[in-house]
Amino acid sequence: MRTMKAERRAFLIGTSGIIFGPALAMMCAPGAMAQSMALRKAPDATLPKGGTSQFVQINGIRLHYVSTGSGPAVILLHGWPQTWFAWRATMERLSSHFTVIAPDLRGVGLSERTPTGYDKRTIASDIAALIGHAAGGRAHVVAHDMGGKVAYMLANLHPESVEKLVLVDCLIPGTENMDALRGGAWHYGFHMAPEIPEMLTKGRERDYIAAQIRAWSYKKDAVSEMAISEFARHYASPGGMTVGFAYYRALRDDAALAASFEGRSIDMPVLAIGGRHGVGTKLADALSKQARDLTAVIAEDSGHFVADEMPDFFCDQLKRFLVA
Repeated sequence: MRTMKAERRAFLIGTSGIIFGPALAMMCAPGAMAQSMALRKAPDATLPKGGTSQFVQINGIRLHYVSTGSGPAVILLHGWPQTWFAWRATMERLSSHFTVIAPDLRGVGLSERTPTGYDKRTIASDIAALIGHAAGGRAHVVAHDMGGKVAYMLANLHPESVEKLVLVDCLIPGTENMDALRGGAWHYGFHMAPEIPEMLTKGRERDYIAAQIRAWSYKKDAVSEMAISEFARHYASPGGMTVGFAYYRALRDDAALAASFEGRSIDMPVLAIGGRHGVGTKLADALSKQARDLTAVIAEDSGHFVADEMPDFFCDQLKRFLVA
């Protein structure tokens, strides 16, 4: 009986930062490595107006990013289950005021897939190196969902890299409610479980991604079918879903690191944007313990995907905050 309970507990909780058996083999297969190391760039049809697709070797990986515009540098960090393409419309709106740079996070899209390194400390180091390469060492950082967790670590571990910080409908590591019986989100345990989510979503990647995006949206059609297809074609490639789940499997380590920041302040200006039907005020409440200069706003008619559900409101808030 004790063995059965232990196995069930491992299934529900997962093992942070570790990828098991067939999933690891799939990620490291020649086809997956060829995809992640490919020299091809993002198709021109997907790029924002005036945008370029580039690669850089930093922090031991080959990272892909798209940039456009001119002016102060703004780094845009996507979440799960998205890629840099989540920011395409935002980039076009901001490009007349800023140089906007949207990377594919480690392992996602055209960035290199690695068997480890999906804890947010490591990915924050990726982004700090990107800021050094593409933005002269310092930039505004705007981040959503998993990208928001990365940006939170970046602000704590590499504050010299961040001019101003904008976190969008995300939760600070350790503040997530993972208990579905007490109103938490069921997908945390599912995504963190070893191998099972890969098995159950295989061949259904687009359906699963679409279902998650629709479930987390207040305006159900705000994220277009074309965008969902663009995300899904990357996650459905060999090892793609494993990488996405690896971001969740690292959450216990992320929470432990975030807990070590207790008593430390975030000194740069911070803007917290929550969807009323997303995280609401939870993000700002958590940040209030650290951020000395915090502005908090709520997107009233939005769920999780504020940039898509309320694009005018979102871009107006960014411009107002970043130019102040």
